[in-house]
Amino acid sequence: MINIPKGTKDVLPSQSYKWQYIEDKARAVAKRFCLDEIRTPAFEHTELFQRGVGETTDVVNKEMYTFEDKGGRSVTLKPEGTAGAVRLFIENGLFSSPLPVKTFYITPAFRYERPQSGRLREFHQFGIEVFGSAAPETDAEVILAASEFLKELGIKQVRLEINSIGCPECRAEYNKKLKEYFKPRLGELCETCRTRFESNPLRLLDCKEEECKKINAGAPSILESLCPDCARHFERVKELLKAQGVEFTVNPRIVRGLDYYTRTVFEFVSDRIGAQGTVCGGGRYDGLVSSLGGPQTPATGFAAGIERLMLLMENTGAEIPKPTKIRIYIAGMDESSRSAAFTIARELRQAGVAAEFDHMERSVKSQLKYADKVGAEYVAVIGEDELATGVVSLKKMATGEAVAVKINDLCAYLKKE
Repeated sequence: MINIPKGTKDVLPSQSYKWQYIEDKARAVAKRFCLDEIRTPAFEHTELFQRGVGETTDVVNKEMYTFEDKGGRSVTLKPEGTAGAVRLFIENGLFSSPLPVKTFYITPAFRYERPQSGRLREFHQFGIEVFGSAAPETDAEVILAASEFLKELGIKQVRLEINSIGCPECRAEYNKKLKEYFKPRLGELCETCRTRFESNPLRLLDCKEEECKKINAGAPSILESLCPDCARHFERVKELLKAQGVEFTVNPRIVRGLDYYTRTVFEFVSDRIGAQGTVCGGGRYDGLVSSLGGPQTPATGFAAGIERLMLLMENTGAEIPKPTKIRIYIAGMDESSRSAAFTIARELRQAGVAAEFDHMERSVKSQLKYADKVGAEYVAVIGEDELATGVVSLKKMATGEAVAVKINDLCAYLKKE
């Protein structure tokens, strides 16, 4: 027996409708916000993530699935969606398109980390990336899109937390203040934080170790170090969200786990899915396109983990309606009526009706039991009399009510009901 790899999960026939429901909601929101779908490869050159995500991040240092292909090239299964979307934007010259370029994706991603509730080694994301606009209105729109998506799913037990981590200029001043604060406490920090102290002190605020979190609580706030432009930008984002009735709290400790962010960052957080409660997060990344070889292009976006959303929906009672898989089951009584059932099912399917018939040579009684088990909405039994008259008794399984319908009128009747 070959078992599934640790940290991955099968999607069974009894569960796939949940995935389809969430993905359909994502596409519906994307359509309303005028976003176009993009699809990027499951693996990219490793350098893309080293440069794009950041060499000091846990993702690059500890979690990437990296290997050499048969040509000796280092490739990596994508650990997140933004870097690949930026590479697509640059390589295909989308910067020459009318701006902004507004995109979305639904993609698998891969990280080697300890599997836990709602967090797997292969996981899936719905993400939005908007290229070309530096306006705070775009930040607010992206946050609104995330909020609308969560509402569409019936998720209510989440809170929006926002922050600004400034631009490279004002962040340089903030890094000095962080070093001054943390230097006397270096011996109390975890090994990873001690390594980050020189290379990227902002990352210290993202540590999940309990002792480090206690020390971080007293660190100076980035909001006190924002330059005038970044401060105005953040104030405008807050004004726009308030004007739309979007509730939020400012959390100056949000820095996000990836190095490419600038200015606005945000997270939708829940206490109902375990210790790591972020279900959707994102922000602005104005320097990433140019750092990967493209023209200077502001950008902003978010990603939501589908597995975590599904877990949150289960934990909070948000309903995922189970669809009707079989609109009509056609039971045949003998060989000739089975052949007729085959033909009728084909004609109904061609007309857009989900129809099924017996594949297992069951008795009529067993066919009816099967139809009930699989949730068929209607059942029609065909035998010699039905073939002779061209009329069947169409039974609605939920009520037991039966009506006589001409075989040639089945499609029209089912579409009308």
